[in-house]
Amino acid sequence: MRVGSRSSVPDRSFQPDAEGVLGRALVLGDDGDWEAMALLLSEGLEADPDDPYLLCWLGVAERELGNEGAAYERFKQALAQEPDDPHLLTTAGAGLAAFDDPDAERALRTAALLAPEEVATRLAYGAYLSREGYLDDALKELEAAAELDPEDGVISTERGVAYALAGKLEEAADAFEEAARLAPGDGWPRVLLGLVLLETARPEEGAGELANGARLRPSDVEAQLLAALAAAATGWDDLAVEMIERARQIATGLDAATVEEADDRILDGPDTAGRFLRESVAPGALRDRLMARP
Repeated sequence: MRVGSRSSVPDRSFQPDAEGVLGRALVLGDDGDWEAMALLLSEGLEADPDDPYLLCWLGVAERELGNEGAAYERFKQALAQEPDDPHLLTTAGAGLAAFDDPDAERALRTAALLAPEEVATRLAYGAYLSREGYLDDALKELEAAAELDPEDGVISTERGVAYALAGKLEEAADAFEEAARLAPGDGWPRVLLGLVLLETARPEEGAGELANGARLRPSDVEAQLLAALAAAATGWDDLAVEMIERARQIATGLDAATVEEADDRILDGPDTAGRFLRESVAPGALRDRLMARP
């Protein structure tokens, strides 16, 4: 993510009205200039402190800047104005969901009810329900989203998440495979697919998908590590060496220690690498990635 400088903030001599400020801020957001966007929206709120749009999008900017606490407060303030715009409700509701705030459910449900033909509302509500354990309802929302846009890879990924959380791993694998086809440049569903394939006793396919996903996510230490162990467990020594070296080059702190431990297990042979993968690494990795908020 690129954080821009304040020099890119639009001229501040204009009369600050919410619509004008928001329009300028969204242009900055499209450019990835989150710092300038946050500054501009903060100035707009001085003139109109209760505007839910300014509050919501300031929450987005703060989140992108890593200011999680400030983002949370802005999303809460936006919803406190009781907006009825489904897009705003979806954005703020998803923001609160990251903090496990129960108000997220009402916002996302209301958005889906107000705009049932909008992909974003059905997707966001379905994704929320999955991680809260309401898997039948989640799949209904996600299937509805898929009917609205059958070519959206994110929807297929979220369907896979719901199936996996429900213990339907074959259906999850099919959904993740579809997501990988629809979004070939996205490594996230490929890593999930690889992990699910390992769980369904398809180690060679799983190792291949983990390697594909890891290459698409070069800064994801865990993905490189998973791919290395899976490759070693199947006897693909060259691939294991490639992936453990990729992990070593980017790992720091505790990650670096984990990489060295994994490398030791790989050197001990396929059986040891496979056991370490199955018993110590893969189950937690799959669970954590399934529960990650979109």
